[in-house]
Amino acid sequence: NIKHSLPEILFLTLSAVISGCNTWCLIEEFGNLKIAWLRKYHPYASGIPSHDTLGAFFSALDSKKFAKCFINYAAAISTHTQGDVIALDGKTVRGVASKGKYPIHIVSAFCSKNRLSLGQETVNEKENEIVAIPKLLDLITIKGCIVTIDAMGCQKIIASKIREKEADYILQVKDNQSSLKEQVVKLFDRKTARETDTTHDCDHGRIEKRTCEVINDLTFLDDKQDWKDIKTIVKITSYRAFKGTEKASANSRYYISSLPINAKLINKSIRNHWAIENNLHWNLDVIFKEDNQLKRKGNSVENFNMMTKVALNLLDNEKSTKKSKPIKRFKASLNDSYRELIMKV
Repeated sequence: NIKHSLPEILFLTLSAVISGCNTWCLIEEFGNLKIAWLRKYHPYASGIPSHDTLGAFFSALDSKKFAKCFINYAAAISTHTQGDVIALDGKTVRGVASKGKYPIHIVSAFCSKNRLSLGQETVNEKENEIVAIPKLLDLITIKGCIVTIDAMGCQKIIASKIREKEADYILQVKDNQSSLKEQVVKLFDRKTARETDTTHDCDHGRIEKRTCEVINDLTFLDDKQDWKDIKTIVKITSYRAFKGTEKASANSRYYISSLPINAKLINKSIRNHWAIENNLHWNLDVIFKEDNQLKRKGNSVENFNMMTKVALNLLDNEKSTKKSKPIKRFKASLNDSYRELIMKV
């Protein structure tokens, strides 16, 4: 009863997603309109799969094995150099929530330099990111890189896992590690930073000053031996003022790191962590409308999330134009040659 091959379905879906289709019905319609072009690469002897077939296929597809395929693909098209920042962060796919079904939370790894998704791990219903992050670290290559994680990932076992994989870490410290945060704050109150770095940004109608202070004398930091290879503690003070108004704000954040003292590098690395929010999660929400989708059956949410990340990687790697991703997707929907350029076929 098999009418459509795995390569046919994946090629159709990826082509359609790149061309602006975010639902099974739109993917089916794209396939019917572009069947002559699709047959340049696959036979589609039984025609285009229906939207029900697409939904059933991605629902049944093993998301764990598909995630490994995605990680292998990302590794094949990317190269990490010494000091690249790999940000780990979670995002909830809210559109999947329905009666009796919880929203799905996915932890992603993102290389800020390449603007490339490297892999993902779904957080099981009764678990949290603390369980998912080590699983994801086991799957991806991070040797020589700097791994940045927000406060949820500030755990001894995660710090050890990163060092075992020959990478460095910068972990944000918040109230979930209340004792550690209290000690770090006191050290900055009592000691002068060994090294500082200040940057200024002026865009989007605001002025931002960021000061990074680093201390490497951890003599009075209790339990430092439990944090694998900890070398520095960090304080980031951000001051923002908005042009045309009198509004201003200031806040301080604290981190621990296995990096030796280098305020400029640490400041830049923490700044680059936010690429996962601005260049991945924002794109998934705003451009691919992930939170508005109603895919709920089986593994369809996780699997379609991976397809959108593949499409996002390919759109980011297309450098012939500086147009926005929505314009690139619109152009790909109309121009077969441009779609082929994006997909490298």
